[in-house]
Amino acid sequence: MSRKIFGTDGVRGRANAYPMTAEMALRLGAAAGRYFRRGSENDHRVVIGKDTRLSGYMLENALTAGLTSTGMNVLLLGPVPTPAVGYLTRSMRADLGIMISASHNHAHDNGIKFFGPDGFKLSDEAESAIGAAVEGEIAPARPENIGRARRIDDGRGRYVEYAKTTFPAGQRLNGLKVVVDCANGAAWRAAPDVLWELGAEVIPLGVEPNGHNINDGVGSTHPQACAAAVLAHGADLGISLDGDADRVMLVDEKGQVADGDQIMALLAARWADQGRLQGDALVATVMSNLGLERFLQTRGVGLERTAVGDRYVVERMRQKGFNLGGEQSGHIVMTDYMTTGDGLVAGLQFLAAMADSGLRASDLAKQFDPVPQMLKNVRYANGADPLAQASVKAVIADAEARLAGAGRVLIRKSGTEPLIRVMAEAEDEGILREVVDGIVAAVEKAA
Repeated sequence: MSRKIFGTDGVRGRANAYPMTAEMALRLGAAAGRYFRRGSENDHRVVIGKDTRLSGYMLENALTAGLTSTGMNVLLLGPVPTPAVGYLTRSMRADLGIMISASHNHAHDNGIKFFGPDGFKLSDEAESAIGAAVEGEIAPARPENIGRARRIDDGRGRYVEYAKTTFPAGQRLNGLKVVVDCANGAAWRAAPDVLWELGAEVIPLGVEPNGHNINDGVGSTHPQACAAAVLAHGADLGISLDGDADRVMLVDEKGQVADGDQIMALLAARWADQGRLQGDALVATVMSNLGLERFLQTRGVGLERTAVGDRYVVERMRQKGFNLGGEQSGHIVMTDYMTTGDGLVAGLQFLAAMADSGLRASDLAKQFDPVPQMLKNVRYANGADPLAQASVKAVIADAEARLAGAGRVLIRKSGTEPLIRVMAEAEDEGILREVVDGIVAAVEKAA
């Protein structure tokens, strides 16, 4: 089982079906507790946060049972953004942090993300060890060493106060009207509070969670809702978060959407000019647009590419001492502030750029012209491997040869579901479409 139950971002799946069952959550909690509880002392602790999914109650209780059974003391934060868990794990001197969320997925899914005592997501090695322990016998604590559980009522408030410190001291958002779409998710109270306390006029959207409506027509995967609100209210900026608020899409005053690549381009350029971009490079994944790479070259900034997944971005950043990275999907990682992606803090950095420059959002939100990019997903049966077929390999090789020097092809399996993602970039959109459609057809036939 080990690594099989872990995807690119913890464990994820349909709620109440393997591996997102109460039984598996209990065993994961016990395995993680045994892994992190060293010795017989009874002062080990873990913080648990969650988003607003109905299944969060079930998984929270099951994890708590598993963790306390191995002697861990559990601190329950309730609904908070994922970056709050990373921050509070370190702030509260916990041995482990856990976030219960399926991020941008709909409410029928859920997930479990683990953070180490340093506030960063666990390494593949640590997750593999926990996954292996799930399969075997997990030694329980002695009766006198069973852990306790308690609610932390001010977890959200602690995060709100810290998030405000990432905005330049002495600056305020007075006179700015900001739409913030919280996706009916974890940031539904924290994000509007931060913006209002910094002086903005706030138009909240997606702040009526009911356990079933997270990411439903709102949030970073549906930025059209935020764009419509920006235009309707004449707002200066729209900040569209996902269900656990670790990613963001921004919307300018004209209703135009800026993805993670554009946000990273702006921050990298600003930080380079200010002399605060460590290593003179940005870390992004193989999915980031070729236009971003070309833009950075003109600014003398390097681009380090990693596998897809913000965990791999952060690993590269930590290995080489970089302080800025992220994904096109909106994970923006700024290790000067947070240990993982934080959509709200990224939005605050964009607002700081507006305040510093006096420019409108539309003047800042498009830093480069993206190279035309097309992405299509092909679903396949579990256990099958269409990419191993000679016919598929041949079509991919032909596509790569056709785009050599004028674009690129990227084929990969999803880390969270049985999908093959076919992505290509090319200046000629006609050739781009032909290349992608040809590979998709070959994969579908093989699947």
